[in-house]
Amino acid sequence: MTDTTAAGSGRGRLAVHCRRITEDPSFGMGVFVVILINAGLMGAETYSGLAASQGRVLQLAEDGCLVLFTLEMVLRLGSYADRPKAFFRDPWNIFDLLIVASAFLPFLRSNTTVLRLLRLARVLRTARFLPHLRILLLAVGRSLPGTASFLFVGALVVYVYAMVGWVCFAHSDPQHYGSIGRAALTLFLLTTLDGLTDAVRAGLEISRFSIVYYASYALLASFVLVNVLIGVVLNSLDEAREMEEADARARERAARDMDAADEVRERIGAARLALDDLEASLDLARSAPPAAPGPREAKECERRLESAV
Repeated sequence: MTDTTAAGSGRGRLAVHCRRITEDPSFGMGVFVVILINAGLMGAETYSGLAASQGRVLQLAEDGCLVLFTLEMVLRLGSYADRPKAFFRDPWNIFDLLIVASAFLPFLRSNTTVLRLLRLARVLRTARFLPHLRILLLAVGRSLPGTASFLFVGALVVYVYAMVGWVCFAHSDPQHYGSIGRAALTLFLLTTLDGLTDAVRAGLEISRFSIVYYASYALLASFVLVNVLIGVVLNSLDEAREMEEADARARERAARDMDAADEVRERIGAARLALDDLEASLDLARSAPPAAPGPREAKECERRLESAV
């Protein structure tokens, strides 16, 4: 029981020390600076002259960043020493662990293209230290289902108008409406309203009713659908902000509960140590000739129990 208690208390002390380091604001700022330096090194490698003349220096700097990232991950793992399963409940922890561990895999290090892509993925880790960026990424992810529906409706609108344009303008303007593909491409480019004036002028030379065709398409595709997309993104942004606030409150409650649990755990460990000492004293008393305990020994045992409780 003593070995188990000592191991548990050792993991607890390690977790407390590592957690004190990783939760310090200067630690997060330092990691953020290293990520930016790593991104700058990747950009410097794109200049062939600089890479040829300072290749050794750039490689040493990249290895130094990797060492710092590895040290960061070791500290984060150490902060969960008393509860290892909780580490994998955070998606950012899994993402960081995969990105850092991939740099040590032999078959990835030999593939320059894949290694550069993985190094580029480290830049995404800045979202961990920027709450607003994290909210935006979460909003983009939550808006994907609504965006998929928007793309389907937009494609349907473009297809219908492309068919109408092919029927009305195929013979007069085959360059833009000679096929369903050309008509769809023309209308897709008109979604940004760039070139709409020239298209309307060319359509008026064919028929005066072409203004209805172009005006309705511009109103529907460039205003209605775009505003629908903006509404979907803003709604997802509000949901992401609420989720981030809920996660922050949950982390605060978990931190308070963890502090209380650590205090109770320390008191239980102290009580176990006191009971082990009493058990050892009883074993020693049994092996020795029977003798009445003195007042000093009785007070010492009573003091140990009171301090443990």
